[in-house]
Amino acid sequence: MNTVKYILFIFLTGSLFTACQKDFLNRYPLDQVTEPVFFKSANDLKIYVNQYYDRSNFPISGNNAGDLEADVYILETSVNQRLQGTRTAFNNAPSLNYAGVRSTNYFIENYYKCEEDFGKYKQYVGEAFFFRAFFYFNLLKSFGGVPWVDKVLGTSSPELYTARSPRNVIADHIIQDLDSAALYLTADKTDGASRINRWIALLMQSRVALYEGSWEKYHQGTAFGVASADPAKYFTKAASAASEIMGSGLYDIYATGNPGNDYFDLFGLRDYSTNKEVMFWTKMNLALNIHSHSKLYRFETPQGYGMTKGLADSYLCSDGKPIAGNALFQGYDNILTETTNRDPRFSQTVFTPDVAWKINTNGTTQYWQEAYDLLYSNGTFSPATGYVRRKDYNPIMAYHHLNFEETPSIQYRYAEVLLNYVEARAELGQVTQGDIDLTIKKLRDRVGMPNLDMNNIATDPNWEFPALSPLINEIRRERKVELVLENLRWPDIARWAAADELIVGKRPMGAKASQFAITPNFPTDANGFIDVFKNALPDGYGFKLDRDYLDPLPQSQLILNENLTQNPGWE
Repeated sequence: MNTVKYILFIFLTGSLFTACQKDFLNRYPLDQVTEPVFFKSANDLKIYVNQYYDRSNFPISGNNAGDLEADVYILETSVNQRLQGTRTAFNNAPSLNYAGVRSTNYFIENYYKCEEDFGKYKQYVGEAFFFRAFFYFNLLKSFGGVPWVDKVLGTSSPELYTARSPRNVIADHIIQDLDSAALYLTADKTDGASRINRWIALLMQSRVALYEGSWEKYHQGTAFGVASADPAKYFTKAASAASEIMGSGLYDIYATGNPGNDYFDLFGLRDYSTNKEVMFWTKMNLALNIHSHSKLYRFETPQGYGMTKGLADSYLCSDGKPIAGNALFQGYDNILTETTNRDPRFSQTVFTPDVAWKINTNGTTQYWQEAYDLLYSNGTFSPATGYVRRKDYNPIMAYHHLNFEETPSIQYRYAEVLLNYVEARAELGQVTQGDIDLTIKKLRDRVGMPNLDMNNIATDPNWEFPALSPLINEIRRERKVELVLENLRWPDIARWAAADELIVGKRPMGAKASQFAITPNFPTDANGFIDVFKNALPDGYGFKLDRDYLDPLPQSQLILNENLTQNPGWE
């Protein structure tokens, strides 16, 4: 196929995939596609699925990303509307966007036209099934049950006006698509940046199954509950998918034997092609105009962002026990002493004065103490909470640029596989010390922390989930501190139905204000901790438990399709 035909195809399909964004299911007239020979070669199929490897599906882990819609990381200039419960169905409804679903359906209906041997293009078929599952999972997390459409619809197709399928039906379809993806995708580890593989599909499957199993268990008896719920089915699938990855022998936890830096260093590496933990990552290339904008440059200064005291208090002491009543805990007088005798992931996630801030091109090092002394001196050096994000940073100034950086971003890593597995096993009531040794122990070994002994768990009076078992609390704690800033915290809160424990009536707190050389420009509470939203949220977050776990369907869609029903609380 010549270049002109390729350009014509991309123009037509691009127009079709983005047209009619306001119409139900983003429908477009497929009879306008006039390139009947496009799907004839394996390269045609590759070109088609390349469109899914974009920033919307694989975002950059910059300072304005990663768990901002949760309880661990905030921006002082913006109160999250979901957490505050101030969204409306008319003004804040996200799009019921089926563009990705429709384009993957189009591929799945047409790939059989390829005239080459199936072995030459089955990878791309697997990718199409993966991304259809990916798009539907995003819809499931946002809206719950949605219409299931697995074929290309015309403008007069009756399926355009179908009702929503129950959420567990959608989850089952997603899991089935991921089974198909795993069947067709390469089982090679690959470089982890070019194309997804079988193991990414299984990781996603474990994530989806854990999400649905938790949702069905913890939302049972509420407006978000599922008829004939079967959480054990999904927990079993989550554990099985994760176990298969673990058994492959292809992945492991990155560790060089330096517990004081290995966790931090993992997120600041420049290449993950041979990294044993990173399963998929976004590679930048300035020559191809693929870059991470000013990711590290923006990380240099804590402009309005901050980690929360709730996160800080979650890190155990170095003896593996909580801070409450623990003689190892040095108190809150300053961040350096607060991180002393604590899980090293604390100081590898949050800046302390003694670590490198900038390693200049002339070989000199500027330490965070210099920035620490400037905190709250102006808007550039004004963090929301005093706890400044260090994770995902690299202090080598040669890598920083105002506009164009080649700083990569991790998308999926093996640590999540381990945590998915042990949580699913615990929810099934089947977890053993052997399971913990295969999972949590690996994560703690990296940072030199004691293993979790499931038969000897120290009581924490401040457990986030006092109604649940000590084991579940500690597994959730491990997930919180290991995966923080990786865009998984809100999905965890949602699937655990945990907003009543973590969000409602609460405000995100900061560090002790008295430690800073310059008085913070924020209110403080009675104990002297920074209370960023004290005035904006005098009663804490107003999250509505009977409404805000799901997004409202757009009013335009409800008008177009009278068979659609609105989500609970948004009527």
